[in-house]
Amino acid sequence: MMNLTDMNVIRTLAKRHHFTFSKGLGQNFLIDPEVCPAIAMYGIPSPECGVLEIGTGFGVLTQELALKSEQVAAVELDKRLAPVLKETLGEFPHVKIVWQDIMKVSLPEFLAEQFGTRKVAVCANLPYYITSPVLMHLLESGVRFESITVMVQQEAADRLCARLGTRAAGAVTAAVQLRGQAEQLFAVPRDSFFPAPKVDSAVIRILPYDTPPCTPETLKRVLRVVKAGFAQRRKTAVNALSAGLDLSKEQVTAALAECGHGATVRFEQLDLDQVLALTQILLPEAD
Repeated sequence: MMNLTDMNVIRTLAKRHHFTFSKGLGQNFLIDPEVCPAIAMYGIPSPECGVLEIGTGFGVLTQELALKSEQVAAVELDKRLAPVLKETLGEFPHVKIVWQDIMKVSLPEFLAEQFGTRKVAVCANLPYYITSPVLMHLLESGVRFESITVMVQQEAADRLCARLGTRAAGAVTAAVQLRGQAEQLFAVPRDSFFPAPKVDSAVIRILPYDTPPCTPETLKRVLRVVKAGFAQRRKTAVNALSAGLDLSKEQVTAALAECGHGATVRFEQLDLDQVLALTQILLPEAD
């Protein structure tokens, strides 16, 4: 197996295949030998579990996933990597590279085609610029993944794993935590990459709930409240929600009082249970 955390190997591969790194695609390749084995360890519950990887780089994480799983499907956008991956992953016949944009993939159909009835986990080093859209694409797909283990920018990790009711939380925090439990696993400093980015990273894992806190229909209403509440987070929850949901301030004030809060509370101070309760009052389920 090629040592893809060796700078000399990476440079030699890039030169041999006339490959240049694309800033536009967020290509920063891992050179820390401890990171990818750890992602594979945390992200793959058993060898029988299939793995969906998003973005391959030169295949440094893909190699580790292939050592832990019986089947790996990696979705990669940059077709310039084809000759590189043929060389770096040639010894792993159970790895399939699919040249597509993950955001344009119908995940239920794709996973059925690639994995059949096999359970599937997601492991990826996500480009910073597309972290939230990819996570939402995965979580909104209707697929119940065994886990989603991804490396993201440290700031994004802090936001995604924040507890609702704290200042670090935002709309994406709620969107994730209404669907699964998110936790930070370990930090990855910027010098773990080539080329080195300007920020540090962290690996997080999302474990989808066996029993979600609300039904899909209720979830839509909760997300409307969350979007409205965080859209104007400097304002009080009364002002933000009345404007975002087209409700009277009196109605919102009464609903907050019913949840135990005064008229000066900010939406970011509400925890998950309070957001769910508030939704039931402000946007009750239609008869």
